[in-house]
Amino acid sequence: MPIARRTLIASAVAAVAAAPLARAQQQEWHPTRPVRIIVPIVGSTNDVLARLIAPKLQEVLGQPVVVENRAGAGGNIGADMVAKAAPDGHTLLIGYNGPLAINPTLFDKMPYDSTKDLAPITLMVKSPQYLVVNSNSGIASVRDFVAKTKAAPGKYSYASVAVGSASHLTMEMLKSAGKFHITHIPYRGAGPAVTDLLAGNVHAAFFVPGNVQQFVKEGKLKLLASSGTKRFPSTPDVPTLIEAGYKDFEATSWIGLLTTGGTPRNIVDRYHREMMKILAMPDIAARLREMEFEIVASTPEQFSAWIRSEIGRWGEVIKYTGAKAE
Repeated sequence: MPIARRTLIASAVAAVAAAPLARAQQQEWHPTRPVRIIVPIVGSTNDVLARLIAPKLQEVLGQPVVVENRAGAGGNIGADMVAKAAPDGHTLLIGYNGPLAINPTLFDKMPYDSTKDLAPITLMVKSPQYLVVNSNSGIASVRDFVAKTKAAPGKYSYASVAVGSASHLTMEMLKSAGKFHITHIPYRGAGPAVTDLLAGNVHAAFFVPGNVQQFVKEGKLKLLASSGTKRFPSTPDVPTLIEAGYKDFEATSWIGLLTTGGTPRNIVDRYHREMMKILAMPDIAARLREMEFEIVASTPEQFSAWIRSEIGRWGEVIKYTGAKAE
């Protein structure tokens, strides 16, 4: 075979082999301006997680990644901003139980549909919560807590990180199960809620571990129970609410990453690939474990199915307890 012909054939084979790579490179999405991560709550583990992943995303995307807190209406304000943003991958949402799964039932009217107007990327982490009180409250156990609230209706109050948050609805679940009354005081994030609990302005709350661990170590807060099916390894002496006598009581807090509904799949896939790498990084994984989070790192499809199942589960709780947005 003439050299020229062999060269031509080799070139053609090389071109065919390179075609898939070229197509993949053409399809690889890159942001063309700064990316915003909207956190629809202030001073919470949602915010901590956003600020952990933002610099990692910035490194791989080659554009600034800015975290913005847009709290209000139980997370609806921030979530609605993302739902109504341009579907071009430049606006992300740190989503959690409230604006994605609880509010569709808790609120009479929603400005967005969490199953259609937002595009799931990955369910990043989940965690049970602690039932916690001020160490000076004189409350020693779950039984003591329930007995005291029953003996003095109207005297006790509890904080939540927002209307419609897991910390709100979990206490409503316990109120219903324990048949006691305690007044709900919603805050704009975990920061002010924990501050008032430390000051004794409210008496109790449900918080994820990352919000209260340090204050428990300092002796300022006391853990009464956790809302999972098993005890936390770091606090083996703290019982679950199931062990405290509340059969099948389980309430999980979770955090995921989403973008605007209708965003092209190649953009969603790019973010998903990068997040799988970020969540597996030793420093990120170690920090999340310190906060007692279980790393989930789901696919977009798994996260979508999770949101739908959580809407049904929390919806039943809301209807049963009669809770409403305040």
